[in-house]
Amino acid sequence: MSSVAVTATDTHRAIDAIWRIESPRLIAGLARIVRDIGLAEDLAQDALVAALEQWPAAGIPDNPGAWLMATAKHRAIDHFRRNTRIERKHEELGRELEKKEMAVPDFDAALDDDVGDDLLRLIFTACHPVLPTEARVALTLRLLGGLTTQEIARAFLVPEPTVAQRIVRSKRTLVEKRVPFEVPRGAELSARLSSVLEVIYLIFNEGYSATAGDDWMRPALCEDALRLGRILAELSPQSPEVHGLVALMEIQASRSKARVGPSGEPILLFYQNRAHWDQLLIRRGLAALGHAEKLGAAQGPYVLQAKIAACHARARTPEETDWPRIVTLYGALAQIAPSPIVELNRAVAVAMAFGPAAGLEIVDALAAEGSLEKYHLLPSVRGDLLKKLSRPGEARVEFERAAALTRNARERELLLERARACAAGSTLPEPQ
Repeated sequence: MSSVAVTATDTHRAIDAIWRIESPRLIAGLARIVRDIGLAEDLAQDALVAALEQWPAAGIPDNPGAWLMATAKHRAIDHFRRNTRIERKHEELGRELEKKEMAVPDFDAALDDDVGDDLLRLIFTACHPVLPTEARVALTLRLLGGLTTQEIARAFLVPEPTVAQRIVRSKRTLVEKRVPFEVPRGAELSARLSSVLEVIYLIFNEGYSATAGDDWMRPALCEDALRLGRILAELSPQSPEVHGLVALMEIQASRSKARVGPSGEPILLFYQNRAHWDQLLIRRGLAALGHAEKLGAAQGPYVLQAKIAACHARARTPEETDWPRIVTLYGALAQIAPSPIVELNRAVAVAMAFGPAAGLEIVDALAAEGSLEKYHLLPSVRGDLLKKLSRPGEARVEFERAAALTRNARERELLLERARACAAGSTLPEPQ
């Protein structure tokens, strides 16, 4: 009995791993055929249920992806037959299905032959601007990341019913708005691509610096975003911004192990042991950045941010960082993608390159402007600069204000620790 149980458990684990790999390809291939992402996902789920029922006894097929696709195809035919009420309509749908099968005679081969186009269509559809940003993120993780609703809810610390509703509404909206399952062309492609990149980077950032909860990082989300970015880069080899985003994520992800201490506490850049940075990821990131630069187009926001990350990656110590270049890069970024957060980051770079007083001048202007009033990193940066200027009392107030604004427990404790250090007159080196 125990050996059977172990075998069944191992099979279910294998099915879970196969599903994570094959589900995006499967849903993408089905969506091209049935032209309905919601229906495609339902059909794929039916195939998964069939696998869970049959594979523990029959064994895992040599080509599990093809098996799932063939099973889902039969479910699709059954679905259309079941929903046909008029014989004439039945014949029309039958002829339509026959045409589709004639156009794509081998469903298994179609999944492989057209997988690049299918996945690209699925990415652009799941990230369509007709959907709210939160819905795009949830749908992308569900369809392309292979995550369950429960996993998405846990990752973003929102109730599972909320995520489920977002996904259901998203699929319904795509049908109601008749969003085509296609890669846009011409001027629309650039706008839609920015939405896709935004969603992937949002997923990465939530993993890299969790906005709420007890964990400083959620590495699984970083890995999902990186995987999606790498897929998109393979499917869009001539897009500098796609490669720029991949470069940015690779380089930032290289610091992951150095960013968290033994007890899960945050370790900021100044204190990180750079020997723990992942050199393979850095090399991959620099290679992706080099590819983006060779394409020769105007530098977009992701390429510029990747160049900033590369400045940090190339510095063996914090003191060797090329801060004047980073200031220049942030200036260029502010020209094409102006935002208060970009300006705040520029202030940090200015402080490192030209002194804390110069950086504080920029931060004070941002504080007076008011758009970052609820953003915890504004008082956090201001506290750093005030402490460097030997104004510990004011710095303590800023760190305490930042701690009150953040929703991340680990970050809150770090900020309160810095506030206590100001009160005690500690002279620790300043983090960046």
